[in-house]
Amino acid sequence: MPRITLTIAGQPDDGLTRKAASELARLTGSVLGKALDATLVMIDYFPKERWFIAGQPLTDWGRNGFCLEVTLTEGTNTRQEKADYHRQAFELLADLIGNVHPHSNIHVLDCRGDAYGYGGVTQEYRYQHPRHLNEGDS
Repeated sequence: MPRITLTIAGQPDDGLTRKAASELARLTGSVLGKALDATLVMIDYFPKERWFIAGQPLTDWGRNGFCLEVTLTEGTNTRQEKADYHRQAFELLADLIGNVHPHSNIHVLDCRGDAYGYGGVTQEYRYQHPRHLNEGDS
């Protein structure tokens, strides 16, 4: 179950929020092999005048920005898959948001299976007891 957290510099935009949520979930499924029905996406906005790169707010740069964090169970994706995801997610968000500062960033966070889960069940337990779980839970 990936958790996708996206923060976008600027004012809230419902259309952008829905499009980004849908496209990030789709990309996460296609590149990282994660089930769409177990993907959580949270999107928030942060004022450009309080978002600093190299000591200057984005308003001074005249640019947009984003920070994307994707939480995965450790060991479920290869280095190459994560590198591909970085590239494709940056391209996707740069296209959706437009005029992004190159220091907009992406963090793929590998969490230990015994410390990460949902529904009160760790991912390690899901791995150890697959027959007790629903198919969409992996």
